[in-house]
Formats: sequence, C-alpha cells, structure tokens
Amino acid sequence: MSTTDVDRATTHADEMGAPVDLDRCPLMPTYGPPRVAFVRGQGTWLWDRDGKRYLDLLSGLGVTALGHSHPAVAEALAEQARTLLHVSNLFGNDIAWQVATTLDRLVGDGEPAGGQVFFANSGGEANECALKLARRYGGRGRHVVVSAYGSFHGRTLATLHATGQPAKHEAFQPLPEGFRHVAWDDLDALAAALDPTVTAVLLEPVQGEGGVHPANAEYLQGVRRLCDERGALLIMDEVQTGLGRTGRWFGFQHFGVVPDVVTMAKALGNGVPIGACWARADVAAAFRPGDHASTFGGQPLATAAARTVLATMAAEDVPGRAARAGDRLRTALTGIDGVSGVRGLGLLLAVELTGGRSAEVATELLDQGVVVNAVTPTALRLAPSLLIDDAELDHAVTAIAAAIATVGVTE
Repeated sequence: MSTTDVDRATTHADEMGAPVDLDRCPLMPTYGPPRVAFVRGQGTWLWDRDGKRYLDLLSGLGVTALGHSHPAVAEALAEQARTLLHVSNLFGNDIAWQVATTLDRLVGDGEPAGGQVFFANSGGEANECALKLARRYGGRGRHVVVSAYGSFHGRTLATLHATGQPAKHEAFQPLPEGFRHVAWDDLDALAAALDPTVTAVLLEPVQGEGGVHPANAEYLQGVRRLCDERGALLIMDEVQTGLGRTGRWFGFQHFGVVPDVVTMAKALGNGVPIGACWARADVAAAFRPGDHASTFGGQPLATAAARTVLATMAAEDVPGRAARAGDRLRTALTGIDGVSGVRGLGLLLAVELTGGRSAEVATELLDQGVVVNAVTPTALRLAPSLLIDDAELDHAVTAIAAAIATVGVTE
C-alpha cells in the first residue's frame, strides 16, 4: 500500500467519533469515512451527534426489524445480563433449545418442520455452516455448491466464493474450490451445472445485495425438482429475507417450495449478533460432534434476545404488517415522477430511478434526514422496521419524491 493510500485510510478518525488528535483512525478502513455518526435510536428513528433526527428506512441492512431499542428486547438483554451471559457449548443452557424449536415451527409455517438448528453469530457464519454441512452430507467427491450470479452469501473465504459477484473475488484469489455460478432465474443454466459432483444449490428467494430481485415461483419450483432428481440439497439463504421481512415468515414460503437447509440472521436478534442454520433432521445428522462449532453460537445473551424478538414478532404479526406496509409503500412510490418501477416483496423493496443517479439521491435523502442505500447505480433499497406506521411511510414517500426532484433524475 502506498503512503497516499495509508493517508487516505487514516484521515477520518474524527468522523468516527474518535479524538481529532489521533494520528490515524483506530479502525481498519474497510468501510471508508461515514457521512453520519449515530448515537441513539428509538423505533424507526435515529439521532446523530448533533441531535438531528433521521427516519431509518434501512434498519441496519434489515437487522432492526422491530425498530431501534425495542423495550421488550432491551429488558430481555438486561435481565439475561444479570443472570448468565455465557457458558461454552460444552454445556447446555435453557434458552437455545426454545429458540431452535420456534425457528423449526416458523420454517414449517406454523407446524414443526422436523429440523435441527445450529446457532452462529452472523449470516456469513450461518451460510458457512450450511456449506460445511452440505459437503459432509455429500461426502468425498460430491462437494460442489452451485449458486447464482448476483447473489450475496457472506464475506468469509467460502461464502465469498459462493457469492456470485466475481469482482468481489479478485482481491482474495485463490478462493476455496468447489463453487460454481449460473445465471439467476435460469433453470436451463442450473440444470446444465448439476453434474454428479454437486452436493447443493444455494439461492436467495430475493437477491438483496444484488439489487432486490425476487425469484419467480416457476423457477424455484423447478430448482426443487432438479435438486430432487439429482440428489442435491436445496439451501435457501434467508439471512436478509427471513423472519417476516417479505410478508411471510420466510421468503421461500411465497413460492411453494420446501428447502432442505435454511440460513438466517439479521432480524433474529434485532441488533444482537446471532445467526442460525436450520436443516432437515436427516441432513443435520451428517454432522458429528467436533465437525463444526462456534464459541459464542447459541450463548444465553444472544438467544435471550432472539427468544424475545420471535415472541414479539408473533404478537405483532410482522409478516402481515410487512405485507400491508409494503403494498402501501409500493403503490405510493410507483406514482412518483422519476420512479420507473418498484420491485421486491413485503418491506424489502428497490425503487428503480428513471434517470439513475441513485447514490446522489441517497445522499440527498440523508441530508434531508432519511436513511436508505443505493443498492445499484439506478436503484434505492428500502428495508424499514416491520413496525413502521402509516405516517412514517407517508413521510418516506414525500422525502423520496423531494430528493428525486432535487437531484433531477426524472429525465
């Protein structure tokens, strides 16, 4: 790295909230300088260090599905912190099994799905578990995992290679072998890729980081048939789409398919790091003691948060709320001058801009006090709290219309 690169990487300590006299930012430059530092959140709102309020339409990339500082989650964390923070997985705790049982029922859309759960700390780790499980299940010589171009599955070396974005691979080559990519939503391409070395197909029901592109039912049903015919597992990555975000408990439930493995994270802890990998019991049985582990996976503090999150989600009927709010938001946004279309499911939406320039519109919105992100050069991603109310949705639509007009992307 050149001196210029080092200087560029170490000039934003004050923007991160550190004292301005530090000679360099103490954090690695993996994200770049932030435009805003937030210090407090409540519900659908955030506040910066200057007291300015922002409507959060991104929820920490789909994480705070119940909003910021939800009182039930805060109380669960405080109570568990006073009781038991951590024991190793050499021993049990009385919370993890409860969360696993609930997740199995939600995967089954209200009925036990007959699976087992491994707890991790993030979506990437949940997918790493799924990849290792697929290899263990397939055995030697049957280890290849097929995923789609445009997908995103994580930042570990294995999940990075599973991610169908070759530009992200180059800096880290050589990546682990055993991954193959095919065109998204193209059943013929997938069929051609499923040779006897393939143990699993890994897909998102909606490609989130790829631009919020939902699959269609015919495609996913065809994928399920192909996996059955070729003896491959179907793994659904529900890290961003799971737990009510799309208007169902899981995105795959829109399409009439039943996967063999489901990964989840983000909304599960409402901000507390926790991920999970669910698998059909006969698939999960491929793991033996010692095959996979996580020091913090399933520990009492994280699972206490998840238990309360899931109970609150059920009480609030977050899938129904997401479906209704998503319909309202989609209808209102579609009528804005400069919006060529709105795609997605529930409250995971992309607003496609007629003239592009999504990064400029996102910056203008941030200046107005609204948080979104430019998921592609031409589209804004919206993933607000699933408890967002109608007044906040109307505020969002007004702000987006104003930002588009200010930037001038209606041509």
